[in-house]
Amino acid sequence: MKLVFAGTPEVAVPSLRALIGSGHEVAAVVTRPDARSGRGRRISASPVGEVAEAEGIEVLKPARAGDPEFLARLEEIAPDCCPVVAYGALLPQPALDIPRHGWVNLHFSLLPAWRGAAPVQHAVLHGDDITGASTFRIVKELDAGPVYGTLTEAVRPTDTSGELLGRLSVSGAELLKRTVDGIASGQLEPVEQPADGLSYAAKLTPSDAELDFTLPALRVDRVARACTPAPGAWTTFRGTRLKLGPVTPVTDADTPDLAPGRIHAGKKHVLVGTSTHPVALGEVQPQGKRSMAAVDWARGVRPTEDDRLGA
Repeated sequence: MKLVFAGTPEVAVPSLRALIGSGHEVAAVVTRPDARSGRGRRISASPVGEVAEAEGIEVLKPARAGDPEFLARLEEIAPDCCPVVAYGALLPQPALDIPRHGWVNLHFSLLPAWRGAAPVQHAVLHGDDITGASTFRIVKELDAGPVYGTLTEAVRPTDTSGELLGRLSVSGAELLKRTVDGIASGQLEPVEQPADGLSYAAKLTPSDAELDFTLPALRVDRVARACTPAPGAWTTFRGTRLKLGPVTPVTDADTPDLAPGRIHAGKKHVLVGTSTHPVALGEVQPQGKRSMAAVDWARGVRPTEDDRLGA
C-alpha cells in the first residue's frame, strides 16, 4: 500500500523505521512543526521529521491538520492508509476521509482501557500489572475506533513510564507493521471496542507530579515512577523545588521510623518518611543545578531534624 505516516516524538521512530522496511511505500510523513528543544532552546525538527528527511521522504508540517494546503497535498498523494503514532494533534474529518483504509493509530494501552494522552503513565500510576498496545481505526470520538490488534506487556515493579514506553514503542512497531500488512491483504477486519473496562488517561501536569509524603510509600513510589521522565516528580526543600527521580520503598526491619517528609541521611542512602514506611531517594536535582545522587545532595545540604520534604 501507499502510506502516509503521522508521528512526532522519539517513541514514534521505531514504527516509522518498521514501515520503511516493510515493503509498503511510505510516500510522505506528517509531523508537528519545528519547535524549540534542548538546553539551547534551538528550533529543530521532530525526531520523526529528522528520520524522514534523512531517508529522503517528503515531510509535511501543517500548523493544523485541517489546513487547506495540507489537505490538498494529502489528496494529491492519495494514500491507501495513514498509520499514526503519537502525532500530537487532532485529525479533522476531511483528513480522516482521504485514505481509503483510514488512519490507523498505534495506542499504548489495551483499549478501551486508558484512552487519552497518557496511557502508559496511568498504567504505572494505578499499579496495573499488565498493559499493552492496540492498533485501531481512528474515528471522531477519542480513541474509540474499532481495534485491529493488540499485544500485552508486563508492568515491572520498578518500571518508570519512560522505560515501559520504550519497550512498547519497539513491540508496538511490529504490531503496527503487521496490522498494515493485514489491511493490505484484506485478511484483517477491525472489531468494535467493548463497552466494559473503559477508562481515560488525562495528561499528567506538574501539579500531579508533586510528591505528597503524607501518603503511603506505595503511592509515593507510583507517582514518582509514573512522572519519570515527564513531567518530572518533585517536592520542596527549604522553600525551593527539588526534582526527584524514582524512589524505592524500604521495609527492612532495622529501617528507622520517620514522620512524613522527615529526612534520614546515611552514608549509603537517604530515607524520607511517608505515612507507612520510608522511601529511599535515588537521583535528585536542586533548582538550577545538575542531577546528582541523593547521598551527594544530602552531604552538601546537611538536613537537620527540623527539615522536611514537601509542604
